[in-house]
Amino acid sequence: MAGALAGITVIELAGIGPAPFAGMMLADHGARVIRVARPDMHHVLGDMGVHDVLNRNRECLTLDLKAPAGRDRLLTLVGEADALIEGNRPGVIERLGIGPEVLLAANPRLVIGRMTGWGQDGPLAERAGHDIDYIALSGALHTYGRKDGKPTMPVNAVGDYGGGGMMLAFAVLAGILAARRDGAGQVIDCAMSEGAALLTATIYGLFGAGRWQDQRESNVIDGGAPYYDTYETADRKWVAIGALEDAFYAELLDKLGLADDPDFARPEAEERWPELKRRLEALFRTKTRAEWCALLEDGDACFAPVLSLAEAPAHPHNVARGNFVSLAGVIQPTPAPRFSRTPAPTPRPPEA
Repeated sequence: MAGALAGITVIELAGIGPAPFAGMMLADHGARVIRVARPDMHHVLGDMGVHDVLNRNRECLTLDLKAPAGRDRLLTLVGEADALIEGNRPGVIERLGIGPEVLLAANPRLVIGRMTGWGQDGPLAERAGHDIDYIALSGALHTYGRKDGKPTMPVNAVGDYGGGGMMLAFAVLAGILAARRDGAGQVIDCAMSEGAALLTATIYGLFGAGRWQDQRESNVIDGGAPYYDTYETADRKWVAIGALEDAFYAELLDKLGLADDPDFARPEAEERWPELKRRLEALFRTKTRAEWCALLEDGDACFAPVLSLAEAPAHPHNVARGNFVSLAGVIQPTPAPRFSRTPAPTPRPPEA
């Protein structure tokens, strides 16, 4: 199978974080992605080999872009490509002599996706940062964690990958569609701080409507509500409950033996949430995670076990769906989403 993006060619200037994630997404679905690394890249980034999951499905090429021969080779590749993606600080590729004007002169239809933390301009544009900094400035980081604790990092899913790599992949494809429509390429300024802010669009809407408290663990979907939280079990593992709707909440109460308990009859009574959570905490500690799975997983109580990275690939649902694959002995997520007519090709391990 060729994949939905067969026929698209993307040049990826090798780096870390969001740009490689975007390259992986595009390559997973059939785009030809040529990863261009500089000669010292292994020293700078470390050599993870087949464990560098973000670099699967690529062709790899090493070029010294500080040398004329390396730049000329890159421009030859660009002349036949649909897009180029890069994740350097503003001005870096310009100083190498391969800025947007040069690239677009080589290929006027080229889409240039530029991935940074703060954007190509603005007071912070030249400043260093990482995922945690970008999501902090967006307001997103403030929403993660417990009320009386410090903000909790959602690893680098919100900045690097959700607000960065996925946004970049979307932007590049949108740019390619526009170029095929009107024959002209363009430059895309993609900033992780802005992507992370966009991911909180619903929360900003609720906050503006007065339906979201600007304090962690005080709202329905941030751990404030007793029916939308994680609970420790008897064997010191965890389960997740997300019974938002009335029917699902009713099923949860029924299976927990709380259907006739008046204390749980009015879940919208926010002043009661702390007390109800304490009762549920005590209840969930009476059984192991496996026992709760046996009771709640087969139903509509909006329940799931909190699985570790080692456990998740073996869960029956993940096995049945083929949600994980082993490439060169490395367990990793399979390409997503799924296309009915042009499914993603079988992934290839990263090249050396």
